This record gives sequence, structure tokens and C-alpha cells, in this order.
Amino acid sequence: MLIFDLDGTLIDSNGVWVEVDKTFLARRGASYTKEYYDGVAHTILQNCAVFTREYLHLEESCEEIIAEWMELAKDAYHSVPLKPHVREYLDRCRAGGRRMAVFTACVPEHCRAAMERHGLAPYFEQVVYAQELGVDKRSPEIFRRVAEMLGFKTRECVLFDDSLAACKAAKAAGMTVVGVHDSYFQDSQPDMRELCDQYIMGFGELL
Repeated sequence: MLIFDLDGTLIDSNGVWVEVDKTFLARRGASYTKEYYDGVAHTILQNCAVFTREYLHLEESCEEIIAEWMELAKDAYHSVPLKPHVREYLDRCRAGGRRMAVFTACVPEHCRAAMERHGLAPYFEQVVYAQELGVDKRSPEIFRRVAEMLGFKTRECVLFDDSLAACKAAKAAGMTVVGVHDSYFQDSQPDMRELCDQYIMGFGELL
């Protein structure tokens, strides 16, 4: 089973959230720092809100913080592009009879908007939302759980992801891991290259 992340892997959307974070922080007189990025990157919104509330010592509730983020992101997922050569690679995998799924920390409504815009749903047997499971993608146990949900053993799964933390967790769970380059997370490239079974700058390398 081929398991694909969405944000930063299939679609070029990480910039949406960087801008959302910068705007949100600027409204409160704070800067976008590596410490903040490390606290919110590649996790579900509820965890991001808890971290942000504590990091900035905010009086707003987590629900109010998330609502502001959703307003800032708004319709962005109706226009985010696919990353280069994604469709060609998915076409090749489908033609070869490979089974495919998506496992994403993306907000479900955003994920559905992007997948509908690009006609991606027919490629995948299932879309698993970390947010609906109530967990992020930093624990090996969640990858074991997702593999079981999909009807596979972890050793039978290949994960494609741009997140170092997710790749570490999937690798620890026993999956084969393909790290996908994303320019917004350039600093993690050396660690990704060392950790992953394969690291690609883009899907064109796999064609």
C-alpha cells in the first residue's frame, strides 16, 4: 500500500500555513520563529492551538484560535496547485495496479476541496484524517493503526511525506519511507536524507 501525505507532498500548500501563522502572530506583536514553527508544523489544528495559546499566553480559547486560522486560510485550498509530476506518478501507480491511500493532518474540509479541485479522489481507496483520529503523525503507533485500518501490515506500506517527524514515526513503525522535498522545510533536508529509505526532490525522479 502506498500512503501519501497531502500538504507539502501531493499539493504545494505549506506556504498557505506559513502565511496564516505570520499574519496571526503579527496581529499579536509576535514574530514567526523556528521555535514556533517546531511547535505547530505538521500536526493537527487542536495541538497547534494548544501550543499557540501557551506560547503566546493568550486568553482566547483554542476554538477561537482555530476559527481565526480557518478564516485566514479560507478558500486557499480551492486554488493550491499540485506539486510537479504528481498526477503523472499517480497515473503510473494506478496503471501498475498499486493500491493507494492518503493519510493527512490537513483539515478535512481543506483536503476535500483540494482533492475535488484536482480530481484526486479516484486514485485513492481511502483518505484517513489525523484530525478525526484526534492524533498527530509523530507517533509510530498511529502509523501502525493506519496500516491496520487499511488492511495491511506496516512492512507492506510505503509512506510519502515531507515531514521529518512523520517519516521518523513511520520508519519506527516498520514502514518504508520516501521523503519528499518541500522548499518551506529546507532545513530538514540533511536529516531526511539520512533517515529515509529514499529522498526525492520531486515526483519526476520516480517516473
